[in-house]
Amino acid sequence: MRDDPVVVDLVLRAREGDATAWDAIVERYAPLVWGVCGRYGVTGSDADDVAGGVWLRLVERLDTLHEPAALPGWLVRTTQRQCLQLLRARKRQVPVDDPEPGPRGEDDGVDGEILVAERRHALRTAFAELPARCRELLGMLFAEPPASYAEISAALGVPVGAIGPTRGRCLDRLRRSRTLAALQLA
Repeated sequence: MRDDPVVVDLVLRAREGDATAWDAIVERYAPLVWGVCGRYGVTGSDADDVAGGVWLRLVERLDTLHEPAALPGWLVRTTQRQCLQLLRARKRQVPVDDPEPGPRGEDDGVDGEILVAERRHALRTAFAELPARCRELLGMLFAEPPASYAEISAALGVPVGAIGPTRGRCLDRLRRSRTLAALQLA
């Protein structure tokens, strides 16, 4: 592999904490990350989450990158893994607001309304059991209209690149809630 002196310089400077080097890396390679997302059919806020996760991983692991010139390949592989992880998680998701899979009959009536009310109550209870940080973040993300990542970053003091992965962890906690699980068993 031919070493690109610009990439090597950026990586070495970023390792030393040079913010302009970090900005240059993101500016230079964001199209690469977005392109990989697009090839996997990951778009919109999901692509934002993947990209945020990739940049966060780079921050965490830049010191372990033995060949600075290998950065583009590392970004491609990491983005591919993040996309696959997101797509696998999406397959496992069960919508919380749909009381029962399949069509609803006309005879659902009051029983159906009670079931929907119970599920909404369980969801609110599970949400209240989340840590305050998750409640704040999810509340801002699902407000009408939703806050932008920049607004959330400023309000919560969280880096923009950490919002998507944090959102994913908070939603996972919500999905694993005992309150929601108990309702599924009833």
